[in-house]
Amino acid sequence: MPRIARIDAPGALHHIICRGIEKTRIFHDDADRDGFVERLGRVISETNTPCYAWALIPNHFHLLLKTGDVPITTVMRRLLTGYAVTFNLRHRRVGHLFQNRYKSILCQEDTYLLELVRYIHLNPLRAKLVGSMKQLDWFKYCGHSLLIGKRENDWQDTGYVLRLFGRRISSSRRHYREFVEKGALMGKRQDLVGGGLIRSAGGWEALKALSRLKIHMKGDERILGDSDFVESVIEEQKERLTRRYHLQTLGIDFEEVTDRVAKIFHLKPEQILSSGKQPQQVKARRLLCFWAIKELEMSGVEVAKRLKVCNSVVSRSVGQGEKIAADMKLTLTKH
Repeated sequence: MPRIARIDAPGALHHIICRGIEKTRIFHDDADRDGFVERLGRVISETNTPCYAWALIPNHFHLLLKTGDVPITTVMRRLLTGYAVTFNLRHRRVGHLFQNRYKSILCQEDTYLLELVRYIHLNPLRAKLVGSMKQLDWFKYCGHSLLIGKRENDWQDTGYVLRLFGRRISSSRRHYREFVEKGALMGKRQDLVGGGLIRSAGGWEALKALSRLKIHMKGDERILGDSDFVESVIEEQKERLTRRYHLQTLGIDFEEVTDRVAKIFHLKPEQILSSGKQPQQVKARRLLCFWAIKELEMSGVEVAKRLKVCNSVVSRSVGQGEKIAADMKLTLTKH
C-alpha cells in the first residue's frame, strides 16, 4: 500500500512522534539523551524552527514544532540521521534505529496548541519516569522544566507559550503549571492520539454521538483539527500540488531556476554554484536556496549537495532568500 504524503506548509504546527524500531530503546543512558538534546537544539536553531514542547521516553520521543525556514521533513532528516549514526557508533550496533516513518500530525493551533504542550510534557509522568509533578518540574529531558523556569536553553520557545497564560512571567508560569497539573488527572487523551477523524471529533464517544445525530465530519489521519480546518489544509495542499505541476509543465527545474537567478544578478550560473563570496554571488545563492526549497520543494540535503555547502548554510539562506525576493518583488514565474 503506498505511503500517504506528509502535509506541511509555512507556519504549520506539527505533533511529531518517533519510535525505536520494534519498540526498542533509542536512549540507553543520559549520554544518549544529552547528545540528542544537544543535536535537537542545534538543528532547531539552524533551521529557525520554533519548538514549543518536547519529551524523551526510553523508546520514543515527542516534539511540537512549527514549520520555519525549511520543511519539517528536512529538520527531522537532519535530527534522526545524525543521532542514529552517533548512537550506532557509541553502542557498536548496525542497522536502523527508528521505525521506517515517524508520525507527524498537522494541528489546528488555536484549538490544540496548549492541549498538546500539556499532553507532551506529561509523558514522563505517564511513563513513570518521574513519580510526581514536583519531580516532573525538575525532569531534565522534557520542556516542562524550562516553561516553569527551573532550567534554561536558547532554543525552546517558552515565551510564545507563556504569553498565552498571561503578561507577567511569574503568574504565567504559575497558571501554566496549574494547567498541566489538571491534565495529570485526565489520563491518556484519545482525542489527541487516535485516528484523524477520532481526534477531530474529540474522541470515540463524541464521534459516535455525532454519528447518531447524522452529523458528518471531514477527517484525515494526518491532521488534528475541526472539519473546516481539515478541509482548508487539504485544499491548500491541492493548490501546492497544482503549483508544483505548473512549474514542471513550464520546464522549471533547478538548472532553470539557477539560470533565472543568474540573469537577475547579472552573473553566470557557474558563479552562483561556485564558492565565491562577492555580495552579488551571496545574494544570488540565497535566492536560489529559497526558490529551490519553497517552490521546487527540493530537500535541504539535495540543495546543499548542488551548491557544495553544508545543510545549515542552506537552512539559513532560505529565510534570507525570502527577504531578498520580497524586497526586490521577485517571483519565480515573473521577474
